[in-house]
Formats: sequence, structure tokens, C-alpha cells
Amino acid sequence: MTIALVRRPGLARIRSDRSWLHLLCLGFLGLVVVLALFAPWLSPHDPNAVDLGNALAGPSGAHPLGVDGSGRDTASRLITGARTSLLGPLGVVVFSTVAGVVVGVAAGWRGGWLDSVLSRSTELVFAFPGLLLALLIVSIYGEGLIAPVVALGVAYLPYVSRLTRSLVLAERSRPYVEAYRVQGHSGLQICLRHVLPNIAPVVLAQSTINFGYALIDLAGLSFLGLGVPALTPDWGRMVFDGESAIQSGYPLCAILPCVAIVLTVVAFNVVGERWADQVARRDR
Repeated sequence: MTIALVRRPGLARIRSDRSWLHLLCLGFLGLVVVLALFAPWLSPHDPNAVDLGNALAGPSGAHPLGVDGSGRDTASRLITGARTSLLGPLGVVVFSTVAGVVVGVAAGWRGGWLDSVLSRSTELVFAFPGLLLALLIVSIYGEGLIAPVVALGVAYLPYVSRLTRSLVLAERSRPYVEAYRVQGHSGLQICLRHVLPNIAPVVLAQSTINFGYALIDLAGLSFLGLGVPALTPDWGRMVFDGESAIQSGYPLCAILPCVAIVLTVVAFNVVGERWADQVARRDR
């Protein structure tokens, strides 16, 4: 009894710490979303307003975070860049999740030759790294957000489809599926009304983690100058534009978007892993 009493506060403290970290990350993501949604009203200046006479100026009352090498307000570009930096990963996650769930459910539920064809097809996609595929498509179609989003969506699709397939295979063997079949429900009805809701929390947790990875990949493309157009505020593009400023001894305009990317990715990973843990404890 004494040992149990000693251990319980420690476990409660660990769980409490995780809970606070989860809430902190949720709050941070909520702040980023608010900035992205209301960027035109929250930005103190025009993010594309150039003032070469004030280039690389440090923080001041008019520019709390300084300006970049073109004299553009760093705070305004950081706030406005949140919109583009979140919109791209959202497109990747929506595309890969919807397509991956369709492929995974079809492969896991139908089985047979369809399962073999779809599984081999997804394995073939694994042979192409996501960034390499995005670089290839962007080099063909030029700068923009649509081409890399589609490319990364295709690259992330196998992760979702394989997870969905394994979940559907597990659900298909449960007694409730056979019970619904005996009652005369079709396979499509069982999938839509019962199987999909049961696997949705796990898929959602994985998609949340994928959001962070997609944000890194798209920021990397923008840093290479292959993502959004040059005048579009974007965190990855800000790092690319601030590279010369670092060499000149003014790293703030490049460090701040890096910090924003890291914190956002970490927050999405913490939230996704927290949801995955909750689903795992629920299924025990």
C-alpha cells in the first residue's frame, strides 16, 4: 500500500505535465490559426511594402520585429505568412487523408486481387521521396502552391492508406460486423456507418502529425525558391529571403520564421501523439 501511494503522485504529475503541454500546444496552434484567419486586420503594415532606405533596421516602435533586406516589416510578413504556411499543409493533409482512406478501406474491406493491386501501388509510391517528387513537379509546372501540394499529397497517401487498411482489417474481424451482415446491412452501409467512425480518431491523429511534416516539407521547398512566388509572404520564403541578412549580421528576419516553423511543427506533433495515446487507452 505504501509503494502504491508513493507511485501515484509521480504518475499523476507526469500525466499532469503532459496535459499542460497538450493544452499549451493547443493554445499556440489556436493563436497561429487566429493570426492566419485575421492576418489582413492584425498586420501592422503592408507585408509587401518595400522601403529600401530602411532595409535591415532593427526593432523599433513602428517595426517591433525589425524589417528585412527589402525594408518590409517582419512582423507583418510573419503574421501574413501564417496563412500560406498553414494553407499548404492543410491541402496536403486533406488530399492524402481523403484519398488514403478511400484506398485503405477498399483494400482492407474487399481484399483479394484489389487489395494486392492497391497495396503494390502504394508501395511503388514509397519508392519516390516526397520532396524529390515535389521538386520534379515544380520544375515542370513552375512556382506556385498547387503543384507541391499535390505532389506531397500523393507522397503522404501511402502512410494513410496503409494505416487505414490495417485498421479496417482489424474492424472487419470484429463480431459486430458479422452481426450487421446477418441483419441484412450491405458492406457499404457497414463501412460508412460503423467502420469509418471507429477508425476515424486514429486516422485523425496520424493526419495531425502529418500536418507538421508537410509544413516542414513545404517550408523547405520555399527556402529553395521552388515554393510560393517571391512576393508571397511565407515562413519558408522568409528564411530564404533572410539568408543574405544573416551574412550581413542581421539574423532576426530569418530566425523568427524558423522559430515559428519549429514551434508549429512541435505543437502539431504533441497534439497528434496525445490524441493517439488517448485512442490507444480507450481501446484497451
